[in-house]
Amino acid sequence: MLITDEYAMRLDTASKQAEELIQAFDLDALNRELDELEITTAQPEFWNDPEKSKGVLAHQAALKEKVDAAHKMQEGCDDVATLIEIANESGDETMGPEIEEALHKLETLVEEQRLATLLTGEYDDSNAILTFHAGAGGTEAQDWVQMLYRMYTRFATAHGFKVTVLDYLDGDEAGIKSASIMVEGHNAYGYLKGESGVHRLVRVSPFDASGRRHTSFASLEVLPELKDDEDIEIRDEDIKMDVFRSSGAGGQHVNKTSSAVRLTHIPTGIVVSCQNERSQFQNRDMCMKMLKAKLLQIKEQEHLEKIDDIKGNQMEIAWGSQIRSYVFMPYTLVKDHRTSYETGNVNAVMDGDLDGFINAYLSMKSREA
Repeated sequence: MLITDEYAMRLDTASKQAEELIQAFDLDALNRELDELEITTAQPEFWNDPEKSKGVLAHQAALKEKVDAAHKMQEGCDDVATLIEIANESGDETMGPEIEEALHKLETLVEEQRLATLLTGEYDDSNAILTFHAGAGGTEAQDWVQMLYRMYTRFATAHGFKVTVLDYLDGDEAGIKSASIMVEGHNAYGYLKGESGVHRLVRVSPFDASGRRHTSFASLEVLPELKDDEDIEIRDEDIKMDVFRSSGAGGQHVNKTSSAVRLTHIPTGIVVSCQNERSQFQNRDMCMKMLKAKLLQIKEQEHLEKIDDIKGNQMEIAWGSQIRSYVFMPYTLVKDHRTSYETGNVNAVMDGDLDGFINAYLSMKSREA
């Protein structure tokens, strides 16, 4: 059957790619390491150092995820091969949609694992801290921040990441002025690092009674959550700390105690804040992590010595600096200006379907390397 011949060719390509990935994983070595970690985590003194224990468990989970992915690829290849064989023997062309679904699932899994092999940066396997800021456009821009906030939260949830709100400042009339979230999970930073930049929205504004088309901007900053032993020195005298009451999208403790913390790094002017944790101490600790991540970014770009350089490295949240445009009117299109990847399904993107954009960016960076 012609239809199964096409599927067989696609299966052959996916099977070869899966086999190469599984060989690169070295399952024997992964299983040996997992056995050793099982022994380690079973020791009575394992929990004496909570921070170290957390790191070990995260590494263990990442290894298990890789082993599970290898098994799923093997099973996927077998399942598709079986379906094609049954269709050929029975001559049942109505099995096409079932084969297509199984094959698409396999191809998606193989592509995800291929891209995961590109995440070899020092911090790629870290959690990610996402910070949103409204740019030019007033209330419209603040509403745009809320839309982006929802989009990335949905993306993270769909990929099994945990999302925690760190800071949240409501807009004047609607939306969000600024917000920070922690996305926790293996390779969270690796996948999301390419999303950092200015995002542009074109639509008919719901806040304009005349129904005119508006262009709005918002920025997204993506930083890795650093380990406590990261070599970034912050002197106490270089820090100004302000304490205030929490506000916005918080829990039962919002506006009851002055536990929210804002830290200003005096030499650079960098400001970070956190209001999610229950205590002032915990919020300060999270602020220090965010500040360290920002200073590391500056250090790597060799701009630490001069404040002007630091501020100059931040792109203006306005026209001409965007990495991606989201057009709702007069046509529907989302286009990344770095990779030229685009899609007309705006609703799916706003619901968190960012895989195509992320895959295109990672593939581009791998070709440049």
